[in-house]
Amino acid sequence: LGHMVSSSGVTSVLEKVQAVSQWPTPRTPRALRGFLGLAGFYRQFIKGYAALASPLTKLLCHDQFEWSQEAETAFQNLKRALIEAPVLALPDFTTPFVVETDASGSSMGAVLTQKRHPLAYYNKQFCPKLLNASTYVRELAAITAAVKKWHQYLLGHHFVILTNHQSLRELMNQTIQTPEQHRYLARLLGFDYSIQYRAGRNNVVAGALSRS
Repeated sequence: LGHMVSSSGVTSVLEKVQAVSQWPTPRTPRALRGFLGLAGFYRQFIKGYAALASPLTKLLCHDQFEWSQEAETAFQNLKRALIEAPVLALPDFTTPFVVETDASGSSMGAVLTQKRHPLAYYNKQFCPKLLNASTYVRELAAITAAVKKWHQYLLGHHFVILTNHQSLRELMNQTIQTPEQHRYLARLLGFDYSIQYRAGRNNVVAGALSRS
């Protein structure tokens, strides 16, 4: 993919794919399901997806989860497929961007998309202070971190933020009650966005990234 040029600069492919390329080897069935959830969401863009994923899906069909060299090879191949064209698209500044975010107990995940096609992935561990914060604050931190990460695409363009935290839908209409809320909302000033709720079960990609 080389380098992708935005309206205000250049962002390397490494930054776009790091969250997936550094995904740790799944050690439990739950961890594997999380990875396959992300990969399966974009299966329409991955040539030969069923064959690539087969050694991994087989591990979930048996009572005993046993990681093998075959599984490791399939895992690496599927990661590679997720970060290569045609999975990652080039940005189209005539089409609205969508930022999908999710916050787990210890980290956040996000994906930047257009027409359900991924442009970039992002995940980040929370600092100790956020580990003890409320779910609301962690979700708000995830949104502001993702917007900051991709500001070169989003500034000057209307975009949609998808979150699985219902109270954030009315973010701009809420009364700011704490300095912490004020600090995070200030980071969104100057951006043209709307917030939509997406149930956690449908927030597959960002949810998987936040737990990787």
